[in-house]
Amino acid sequence: IGTGSFGVVFEAKCMETGEQVAIKKVLQDKRYKNRELQIMRMLEHPNVVELKHSFFSTTTTHTVEELYLNLVLEYVPETIYRASRHFTKMNLHMPLIYVQLYTYQICRAMNYLHGAVGVCHRDIKPQNILVNTITHELKICDFGSAKMLVPGEPNISYICSRYYRAPELIFGSTEYTTAIDMWSV
Repeated sequence: IGTGSFGVVFEAKCMETGEQVAIKKVLQDKRYKNRELQIMRMLEHPNVVELKHSFFSTTTTHTVEELYLNLVLEYVPETIYRASRHFTKMNLHMPLIYVQLYTYQICRAMNYLHGAVGVCHRDIKPQNILVNTITHELKICDFGSAKMLVPGEPNISYICSRYYRAPELIFGSTEYTTAIDMWSV
């Protein structure tokens, strides 16, 4: 159902419950620290996609064994990106009530991430915001770039997708705050 620099997301069905889920399969590159599982285990909020289970798998290609992390996540059918494009293609504006409802839920999720758990997402963009277009419930997803920021500890500045990147990141700052997420919103 999706691909990116991180890997692939599959739609699946839980054999035990019959529940529809999304499985995000991420190559575990030894050169980079993957905090996604550690951070996802800490999160529990109505506007953050739920981690249901995780497991590791291996694939052998050309005698090289590769390790993958598989995150079993709550399935949400749509992204804000695709939902907004739907209106644009029909030469319409998204109804204001939807914009207000979605904005409220995004801000509620940011307040939880930044305040309650101290996590900076670092890649907020329409493709990483899931929405159920029937219930209008919104969920933040893709914590592959997320980090708990420590004051005084440098961070990489080449983070966040270009069109949603805060000015301090564009100028190469390595000491930034969760405000970079709010710029992206």
